[in-house]
Amino acid sequence: MEKKRWDCTALPKGWKMEEVTRKSGLSAGKSDVYYFSPSGKKFRSKPQLARYLGNQMDLSSFDFRTGKMLMSKLNKNRQRLRYDNNNQNKGKPDLNTSLPVRQTASIFKQPVTKVTNHPNNKVKTDPQKAIDQPRQLFWEKKLSGLNAYDIAEELVKTMELPKGLQGVGPGCTDKTLLSAIASALHTSAAPITGQLSAAVEKNPGVWLNTTQPLCKAFIVTDEDIRKQEELVYSVRKRLEEALMADMLAHVEEAANEGDALKDEGNGSEDMDSV
Repeated sequence: MEKKRWDCTALPKGWKMEEVTRKSGLSAGKSDVYYFSPSGKKFRSKPQLARYLGNQMDLSSFDFRTGKMLMSKLNKNRQRLRYDNNNQNKGKPDLNTSLPVRQTASIFKQPVTKVTNHPNNKVKTDPQKAIDQPRQLFWEKKLSGLNAYDIAEELVKTMELPKGLQGVGPGCTDKTLLSAIASALHTSAAPITGQLSAAVEKNPGVWLNTTQPLCKAFIVTDEDIRKQEELVYSVRKRLEEALMADMLAHVEEAANEGDALKDEGNGSEDMDSV
């Protein structure tokens, strides 16, 4: 292990940043970044750092890997704050993370608790709400322009769909198609077959089946399932090897730190004996 530690000027005074480069194993050459508080507490991730600092500091523009404030994100945050202040009288933004389906009523069946211990209690039912509401046509277009980021605030690579999956409808892209298939698998218990009607390509606004994703009809063969199983097995094998290498690297790091502390203790005893 090769360790380098220096002051982190982006954090309050006394904070240290440490970069540990691995010298052996499958992850040789890769580095890990840690932060140390003035009291010596160690932090391995940005969420841990944010929870510890709390309201003392805004880390939305802080890059955990480099230990610097990203000016581009900082400027965007300032512009967003200025925009929110100018539009605070126009209502609060919608922070709902649910799928952008028709908002008149929930399409999911909600659990209800019946209270009977009140003397004036009356249970009312609305037959209209008991019926599943229709979905809004082409709601997937509302997800265009949205991207997924990992814990280090780096853009997550979009999944590549098989060539057999071809989208239909206006403005359908690979990202909207992926969103449509993911939501269909999440919200529907019925088989996902795609749009079975050939007329949907000519006039999707009329012939579109809203219970199916925006893609042409497709069939999953046994060969497709076998290839996917082999791919999953290969990925799990690589993940197992990477986790094992990471565990061994951490064990080696802990052993080296223990030896270093032991050597320091022996050195102090020799000085006392002199």
